[in-house]
Amino acid sequence: MRKVLVTLLLVCGVTTVAAAPAQAGAARVLNVLSFNIHHAEGTDGVLDVARVADVVRRSGADVVGLQEVDRHYSARSEWADQAGELARLLGYQVVFGANIDREPPSAGQPRVQYGTAILSRYPVRAWDNTYLSRSPGQEQRGLLHAELDVRGKRVHFYDTHLAASSQTDRLVQTRQIVDLIGGTRPSVLVGDLNALPDAPEIATLASAFTDAWPVSGRGDEATYPAEAPDRRIDYVYAGAGARPLVTRVVHADPAASDHLPLAARVQVR
Repeated sequence: MRKVLVTLLLVCGVTTVAAAPAQAGAARVLNVLSFNIHHAEGTDGVLDVARVADVVRRSGADVVGLQEVDRHYSARSEWADQAGELARLLGYQVVFGANIDREPPSAGQPRVQYGTAILSRYPVRAWDNTYLSRSPGQEQRGLLHAELDVRGKRVHFYDTHLAASSQTDRLVQTRQIVDLIGGTRPSVLVGDLNALPDAPEIATLASAFTDAWPVSGRGDEATYPAEAPDRRIDYVYAGAGARPLVTRVVHADPAASDHLPLAARVQVR
């Protein structure tokens, strides 16, 4: 298991939330979002980072875990830094976990990267990205972690994207995630897990954390495929010191990605 640190992108002009006087043990409510953005290519074949930003903005999320984010990756996303662009459009802070990290195509060019990102209205005080186990031939996946200052309270937010084609890998990856997060409090985990709720790898996470949907879901739970969703493979989990209040699938713009975002209000204390 390898822990990888990558550059923290602080966007000029970021609007931070002023710290309000509060008791140290007081609860906070955090609006969280999990969104696989499919490198900002929608179901209509249009590449549109601004459309993704608009979905996030309309959701009212305070902190967002993104999956399938390109950073100078290829022509498919016009070699853009999508994490940085989304942060600029939203006025959020961002950290990026480069689970694929390759040499640039030519000298002086940025590194070719692909992975996950966390966007936050609140200041990011520390962060790291940990590579998860993978079998030969499988794509590298990771667990991205950001420690947020939510009006004077430290909150641990985790974002992941599990193996798409190997249940064997997902079983190992979920055990790793449980070990990595443990009893860290308060903690919230989001991600595209590429598995249905009755899968054994999901049972591993459910044994350690609270799946937000069964206890607070409203409406239809399906998140994939976006334009005719028939399954839930995107999740929000409440770890120690956290409690889901309301969870919903966001239908603001189903064409923005091949996944619908999953939003939850989570109380942390």
